[in-house]
Amino acid sequence: MPKLRNGDLFPGLNFDAVGGGVISLPSDLAGSFGAVLIYRGSWCPYCNAQLAGFSRAADALAGVGIKVAALSVDDKAASVALVEKHHLTFPVGYGADADKVAAATGAYTNEDSHFLQSTGFVLDACGKVITAVYSTGAIGRLVADDVVGFVRYVKSHK
Repeated sequence: MPKLRNGDLFPGLNFDAVGGGVISLPSDLAGSFGAVLIYRGSWCPYCNAQLAGFSRAADALAGVGIKVAALSVDDKAASVALVEKHHLTFPVGYGADADKVAAATGAYTNEDSHFLQSTGFVLDACGKVITAVYSTGAIGRLVADDVVGFVRYVKSHK
């Protein structure tokens, strides 16, 4: 499974969204910088911390023009509970097919429980990858403050 590199167009992927509808990537983020957060599951304390951090940073992210979308293999009930627990305001997708997402993005999977490992992408306004973070385990992921700072840097060097 090849990894996405800077400059690659993020692949077209669709996921059922908590609250109804479908998340369509990268088109739902088009016209803005985007952060795509693939998380292990609602049971993962590191993922909970990451998603809660992005939720707390909503104003800072919006202030520099960053939209966020997250997804996992979790079922609808677990995803709804996670969104409610952390008051997440960005779209959260559920029921992702681990093999399909891994084939399209290069994300690592856990074979025992068959979930996606934490993977994050920052996209430009055209849906191209400007940075990617791949983790093979529980730690190693995008942090909201880093994404805000990175996008500020990118904008200041255009």
